Amino acid sequence: MNTYHPHFMERAIELSKDAYLSGEGLPIGCVIVKNGKIISEGHNEIFKRKNPTAHGEMVAIEKACLFIDNLLLEDCELYTTLDPCPMCFSAIYWAKIKTVYYACTNEDAAKVGFDDSFIFEQMQKDKSEQLIPMHHFENINAFAVLTEWKSLEQKSAQPWQNQE
Repeated sequence: MNTYHPHFMERAIELSKDAYLSGEGLPIGCVIVKNGKIISEGHNEIFKRKNPTAHGEMVAIEKACLFIDNLLLEDCELYTTLDPCPMCFSAIYWAKIKTVYYACTNEDAAKVGFDDSFIFEQMQKDKSEQLIPMHHFENINAFAVLTEWKSLEQKSAQPWQNQE
């Protein structure tokens, strides 16, 4: 059973404030909880790292995976101050985090200039209609590498199988 604990969100909010007061990033904070204890914390660090992927959730997920020495966070909950963007949403699913709690909606974020609805819209369009051109050039050698990898039954491939 998933139960929301306000003190974890309060910590995420503190981290969000740290992000902008330090000049490291936008005001978004995140904590990852396992068995009722915070195992990692992160806040947006896009300016500090000069990396557009250094969102609070991404930073916290990376730290949590390193902490437990596993790329799956199946028994973990994530508390974040903002509804995850498409990139963070994907990472949450790849890590198999069991529950996400967020404080502000995407609509709240848009009101203060963090409007990423255009990304959701772009993802729904045909690749030929997206703002950033994406072109498929089939290459049998690239597919051969994927096929070879699959045939080896690598252990690292198994965590993502049967995603539903």
